[in-house]
Amino acid sequence: MTYDSTLKYLVEQYPQAFTRWLFNQEPAEDIEILNTELSTEPIRADALFFVRVADAILHLEFQTLPQSEPPLPLRMLDYWVRLYRQYRCDIEQVIIFLKPSRLAGVFVNQFTERNLSFRYRVIRIWECDPQPLLTTPGLLPLAVLAQTEVPETLLSQVAARIDMIEDRQQQRNLSACVQLLAGVKFDEQLIQAYFREDMMQESVVYQRIIRQGLEQGLEQGLEQGLKQGLKQGLEQGLGQGLEQGKRNELNLIIRQINRRLGEINPQLQNQIEQLSFQQLEDLGEALLDFETEVDLTNWLNQFRDK
Repeated sequence: MTYDSTLKYLVEQYPQAFTRWLFNQEPAEDIEILNTELSTEPIRADALFFVRVADAILHLEFQTLPQSEPPLPLRMLDYWVRLYRQYRCDIEQVIIFLKPSRLAGVFVNQFTERNLSFRYRVIRIWECDPQPLLTTPGLLPLAVLAQTEVPETLLSQVAARIDMIEDRQQQRNLSACVQLLAGVKFDEQLIQAYFREDMMQESVVYQRIIRQGLEQGLEQGLEQGLKQGLKQGLEQGLGQGLEQGKRNELNLIIRQINRRLGEINPQLQNQIEQLSFQQLEDLGEALLDFETEVDLTNWLNQFRDK
């Protein structure tokens, strides 16, 4: 879900950057993000995007690994048929693999059966020249995954480009996207050495991921509740959904505290675990100003004394 939300934000906010990169030409002004639900037995997929560019459609699909059911070549053919049936225009299909792999599936770019041969484009991002990606803000998160003999140097170059962005909100959002996608390739501690975590927390991408996590917890709880039956099942499902949301928030807060202050003592962690969901959100905002464990202790003591 983290990668899906990140890529969704990038494609929706920077469709011109993706079309310029993949078409290798200046895109037309009339670019439109199409609904990913297609007619006849609607199908939906994560990290799947249809971008209408003038009289053509760019179909983008991001994958970490090639395993899929149905297999990716068949899925691409299915998408092409549905798109063409609905729009009757030129369709450019591109699968972008994000995670380095030698599996055979990342080298397949066609579906072949008797009397049928169908092709699409495949991009293995780790084989791409990073320079075109480094020159466009909307593609900087993909640049960290591009080809390089010195990965840390490339990460530092991306960080430097992020620092040069003058619009603070855009800087926060792209910094968050870079940090999230960099996790495909880089160790978390190395990422944190080049990027400020508080910038990610202030981004709309981060907030979207948190919101989707809570919604998913509620949906799972509701689904389970409905299966267990009427009022009792619904109440239990909602409770489980909310509890899962709280656990997710708690785990996130503990990780942030450990990164900022180092490992805290069990007594403080126990106090944090007793906080309500709203109190955890308050702590998430307050810890941005903490410098030592004493700050955390004082905050918890003041809260407890109220």
